[in-house]
Amino acid sequence: MVVSHFLKWVPTAKVTQRAAAAEALARAYVEHQLPFEDRCAAEAALTLLLDDPSAKVRRAMAEALSMSRHAPIQVISVLAADQPEVAELVIGRSPLLSDADLIDRVAAGNAATQALIAARNPVSMAVGAAIAEVGEEAACAALLANPSADVASLSFRRIAERHGHSPRIREALIADARLPSDCRHAMLVRVGEALRDSPLVAALLGRARAARFTRDACVRASVVLIDGTRPDEHVALIEHLRLRGDLTAGFLVRLVAHGKIDFLGSVLVVLTGQTMQRVTALLADGSDGALKALFAKAGLDATTHKVMVRALKIWREVANGKRVAGAQEVTWLMLKELGSHTTGDLATLLKSIHLDALRDNARGHALAIAAA
Repeated sequence: MVVSHFLKWVPTAKVTQRAAAAEALARAYVEHQLPFEDRCAAEAALTLLLDDPSAKVRRAMAEALSMSRHAPIQVISVLAADQPEVAELVIGRSPLLSDADLIDRVAAGNAATQALIAARNPVSMAVGAAIAEVGEEAACAALLANPSADVASLSFRRIAERHGHSPRIREALIADARLPSDCRHAMLVRVGEALRDSPLVAALLGRARAARFTRDACVRASVVLIDGTRPDEHVALIEHLRLRGDLTAGFLVRLVAHGKIDFLGSVLVVLTGQTMQRVTALLADGSDGALKALFAKAGLDATTHKVMVRALKIWREVANGKRVAGAQEVTWLMLKELGSHTTGDLATLLKSIHLDALRDNARGHALAIAAA
């Protein structure tokens, strides 16, 4: 019997010979190259080889067994708990390790073990949740870099909460198309805060100006972010903005100036308690008086009502194909609506939005000329 001769030979063989023979036996086992009787004997021999004093022998077994669904489960279990150079092959590859096994190792393992699990193909939502909840930074980075990982929205939020201070994690989160909009906004804010606290920025602009600059940049980024936010995510993003104190009158003016009318409707539903159907109807075809009543119910100051109504009328004409306009034209007409009241916070805000739109349009024009 081949296995019998193998077991008699092993005690006197050199490490390199034992490793090569162990790998050959393991491959013969998983590839069904042995008769049933020899296969049973081979399984016993592989189990015995777990006691080999050399990690090279056990690693050779792991190389051969780690990707097979037909490997002996008791052998896989022991190899997964072996020295790191042996265990990494099994932990990172074996389809025999259940979600429960992997979650236990995430909870009890070190950062290297967690990262190996996070890089598996595939990673289930349950395992991803465990990594998001207790995983070290390296493991969370590996999870975000793994296209075969199924990551729940809640897991993205936990990674953002636990490791959002890390530039590597922030970059990975922002680059991930699956990231929920409220998490994306939180990461944009973190980037702004990191920029604000940079000694170089503080030296160039001064602390107060740097804070104002980054705050304004975050608000502008928030408006841009809405374009990539699905309607079913609106409520989550709005609640996130509300809790941060960012759901201000100025923000709503920015929304209407940039034509984010659908998102404005979702905000007004939250602020007024009206139904989406009612708010949508008012924004699409409501009278001036009805719109102003809606804005007042949302807590907006009366000084904003007139310019917001003016902007809505323009965007209605754009939607109906009666006018071609963008933020540049809309903010100019909103400023004209103010008339003689061209000073104060509202006028300053509208001028700022108008100038931003002018710069964006000019840049786009220049790039179009260059590309022609």
